[in-house]
Amino acid sequence: MNIVVIGLGSMGKRRIRLIKEMYPEYAICGVDGREDRREDAAKLFGITCYSSTSNVEGAVNCAFICTSPLSHAAIITDCLGRGWHVFTELNLVPDDYDKNIQLSKEKNCTLFLSSTFFYREELKYISSRITKDKKWNYIYHIGQYLPDWHPWENYKDFFIGDKRTNGCREIMAIELPWLTGAFGEISTVHSLSDKMTDLNIGFDDNYMIQINHKNGNKGTLIVDVVSPIAVRKLEAYAEKAYISWDGTPESINEFDPQTKELKKVELKESTEHKEGYSAFIVENAYKNEIKEFFDVVQKRKEPLYGFEQDKKTLSLIDSMGA
Repeated sequence: MNIVVIGLGSMGKRRIRLIKEMYPEYAICGVDGREDRREDAAKLFGITCYSSTSNVEGAVNCAFICTSPLSHAAIITDCLGRGWHVFTELNLVPDDYDKNIQLSKEKNCTLFLSSTFFYREELKYISSRITKDKKWNYIYHIGQYLPDWHPWENYKDFFIGDKRTNGCREIMAIELPWLTGAFGEISTVHSLSDKMTDLNIGFDDNYMIQINHKNGNKGTLIVDVVSPIAVRKLEAYAEKAYISWDGTPESINEFDPQTKELKKVELKESTEHKEGYSAFIVENAYKNEIKEFFDVVQKRKEPLYGFEQDKKTLSLIDSMGA
């Protein structure tokens, strides 16, 4: 398998590192318009790097698109046109979705959209506990001060500072797919938002969202780029049932109706963290997602989440003004 990773920033480097760990037999090359990033990736991973896909030498089977979201549509079209299977990070905008869905069918190429939270063991467990025989309520808060997302660069130089791909929109695009999978299809939302900070941004920096699910479940989703402490905290409850999660694999607690006490949930999968990243960033999920992509390519599996579902997610986010 010959892989090209397009975009050699932090996410592109993560994908290269994990592919090399998981599939050392695969050949990898990189593409980035910035010379400093090409030189850095070549030094770190011992790979050949190019300034554009047009310069890539040799056969390519798959492309991982790890550039900023607003560039994805054109790169996806280019890669599919070359007959490459495509893995793309979150798009955040539905540009050329219909065109690229059709092109992937014409070229018989996989079009795979990252939705990493589907592959987190904590969320697999939580989803399995949201039983259909009960009505559930949940409160879920995710937030972190925008300049702290990538402290090594100005937030205005990072896509989360752009109105079309802002930080609140990214959080919603990450969280809503798995919430829908766990609690059911969403029927209506009601959103309150405004700007609380003095940040130089042209979008609201906090949202309080009430969600009604078609099956009767209800939720309050709080999303912000304001909180000075990185927070991810979920509480879900039903009759004689309660589960909480603080964003890490070690932080799931569940009510035991027999003892009437909270018990810590021990997951079977051992947790991997990369030094320098938040405790919320779990390497396992990225590995599981990469494996799923190659299974989809090689075994023609149906992906857990795709462009058709994402069109609905992005439309829902649009309706909230994010």
